[in-house]
Amino acid sequence: MVPPRHGRCVARARLPGERPRSTAAGPRRPTPGEGGDVVSAVPRTLLRALADAVGPGHVLTDPDAAAPYTVDWTRRFGGPAAAVVRPAATAEVVAVVTACAAAGFPIVVQGGNTGLVGGGVPPAAAAGPAPVVLATTRLTEIGEVDPLSGQVAVGAGVTLATLHQHARDAGWSYGVDLAARDTATVGGTVATNAGGVRVCAYGMTRAQVTGLAAVLADGSTVTHLAGLAKDNTGYDLTGLLVGSEGTLGIVTTVRLRLHRPAGPSTVALIGASSYDEAQQLLAGCVRPGVRLLAAEIVDEVGLELVLRTAGLPRPLAARHRLLLLVEVADGATADGLELPDDVDAVVATDAADRLRLWAYRERQSEAFSTLGVVHKLDVSIPLASVPDCTAAIAERVQATTAVTTYGVFGHLADGNLHLEVVGPAPDDDEIDRAVFGIVTAYGGSISAEHGIGRAKAAYLSMTRTPQEISAMRAIKTALDPAGLFNPGVLLA
Repeated sequence: MVPPRHGRCVARARLPGERPRSTAAGPRRPTPGEGGDVVSAVPRTLLRALADAVGPGHVLTDPDAAAPYTVDWTRRFGGPAAAVVRPAATAEVVAVVTACAAAGFPIVVQGGNTGLVGGGVPPAAAAGPAPVVLATTRLTEIGEVDPLSGQVAVGAGVTLATLHQHARDAGWSYGVDLAARDTATVGGTVATNAGGVRVCAYGMTRAQVTGLAAVLADGSTVTHLAGLAKDNTGYDLTGLLVGSEGTLGIVTTVRLRLHRPAGPSTVALIGASSYDEAQQLLAGCVRPGVRLLAAEIVDEVGLELVLRTAGLPRPLAARHRLLLLVEVADGATADGLELPDDVDAVVATDAADRLRLWAYRERQSEAFSTLGVVHKLDVSIPLASVPDCTAAIAERVQATTAVTTYGVFGHLADGNLHLEVVGPAPDDDEIDRAVFGIVTAYGGSISAEHGIGRAKAAYLSMTRTPQEISAMRAIKTALDPAGLFNPGVLLA
């Protein structure tokens, strides 16, 4: 790893929004391990049908066994389930859907349960029967990589880490990568059209999906897995299901486009005093003809938190308001980067050193979670508006007395920022609503890559017109007239 070059620096300022932590408990949501995670009044006929479908060992009704499936990763969202079922094949999913439809019990579809908006867990209070949670984590079949098309078909429960290794073993790479790769599933990323750290190089999940199989609410299965490069035969049902958050169908198999590996790379951590400076550095530091693989941002609050919680050494001797992480495919020579002489940076070309620099970015979310239940807000901002919009958000957040800590990290190249707000009670949505209002005022989106879920369903109209929402409702009604799948998710 090339030693830091110390030039233009900024002294460390007070951590934005850092105040004594509030002791107000506020209304509590369910947490893993607590009682009441499974509803006892479930018809025996339904439980028998579910056991016949997936096997008795994969129908969970014990509260402790079901608890990890009934609260999401943020600990903000969750509620009771009628049962948790874990099918291992498309036919088993069909049987579960048929049984639940006959009994009048809704279904919540869940992947790796790494979501941030409550889209894969039961609601805290359901209008009707508590839902059955259908976990896709046993749908793990993985096919051989087709060397001619560069595609592979995998089960919805395959984790991103497993997919990446499978692709590497065959001489290919997969374009979607994110910090939760060891737990996040392919089906979950398809359901939310996840982005991750490689969007600037390969695009969102939708750009990787060439076909899929899914079970619809009437128990029928739609299958389109040919993976043809050109296939203009009617509506793009695959594209419709990607990003539908489990509200239109249960994806069981996905055919994915792979990419030739970018080769060895160079990673740099660069200090910046503002978002404007970070954007200018990014715009000028990648040499022409060199592929940008990632461009991430971490603010000083998140950096200091990671240093404390993970025990990592300070990457640069000077303190900066922001750290810009840039990765380029240049054969690990560092020749793909052209940094100003006075910039404060550290550059890594060795694989182990690259991972060490990435740790400052990838440990952000878990570091903030050590502070308690965090409002994790995933937003997208037009690139030209990032400096002004982030300033307006910071001013509003820091003016909220309930906020004890506020930090930002995310994907600078595409304007997707993750805002971490600590302090407000889990069900206090005031700061969420205020932030979304600022983001939309600057032409941004209230959800960049984690979906709408339950958390943002009431705010969908901030970024979608009444006509668009009406069209979405019409599609939902056509494919799921009884509202069997993920009621309350996406469409309030």
